[in-house]
Amino acid sequence: MNDTSNPLLIDGPAVILVEPQLGENIGTAARAMANFGLSDLRLVKPRDGWPSESAVRAASRADHVIERVRLFDSVEAAIADLGYVIATTARVRGLAKPVRGPASAGEKMRAHALGGIRSGMLFGRERIGLMNEEISLADEIVTLPVDPDFASLNIAQAVLILAYEWRRSGVVQEEEGLRFTTRTDSRPANKEEMLGLFEHLEGALDAVTFFRPPEKKPAVVATLRAMLQRAGFTEQDVRTLRGVVAALQNRPTRPHKRADGTLTTSREKKE
Repeated sequence: MNDTSNPLLIDGPAVILVEPQLGENIGTAARAMANFGLSDLRLVKPRDGWPSESAVRAASRADHVIERVRLFDSVEAAIADLGYVIATTARVRGLAKPVRGPASAGEKMRAHALGGIRSGMLFGRERIGLMNEEISLADEIVTLPVDPDFASLNIAQAVLILAYEWRRSGVVQEEEGLRFTTRTDSRPANKEEMLGLFEHLEGALDAVTFFRPPEKKPAVVATLRAMLQRAGFTEQDVRTLRGVVAALQNRPTRPHKRADGTLTTSREKKE
């Protein structure tokens, strides 16, 4: 179930808690992670700061998880090194994104790990969950099959379910001999590269007053980001698309020779 030669299988997917309010919730989430072999816990702007004595107490000796906690100022920064991110939500959203259940999510994250792709699970605030703009940064949505009349889960409970499915997927893949294959010419784009593409494209669209009226910009941006995430771009795909956007902006290119032998960075047409 654990391949000691693959650090992505040893640590498991990252767990990202967005603006958690209570240290106890962080601690019990860390305990749930430790139960099923996860150790990469990332916090985005915890309300009561860090470190937290209440988190340590609630973690119940999951010290190896607590000691590795990393703090981030934004969701974008917290997921920048990840190649595949799922967002957990119990509510129906207006974003067109693939939706899967926890068992399927566990299998997909393990398949990515076997292919050398780091994954992450995004969990929202205790009271209001994740914002649409945060969900738009994820590749897929995961919903849990809870009773719709009582759909609210404690963060640690949600972490426990996803961590369990991650662990269980290792048993399933060992039994069935499943393996993940990925393209060798270009790895999947990570979130830092995707965010760079988003910002580049959105800046270019701003320059030509695409976002009209301005108050609709956040919704349009969220839709664009969701569309681009669904495509499953590779690192090379992102570079190519950014080159396309730069060309449409008529931005300078790398120095290249004209027919007369002189260097230029202009995108002027060749004679």
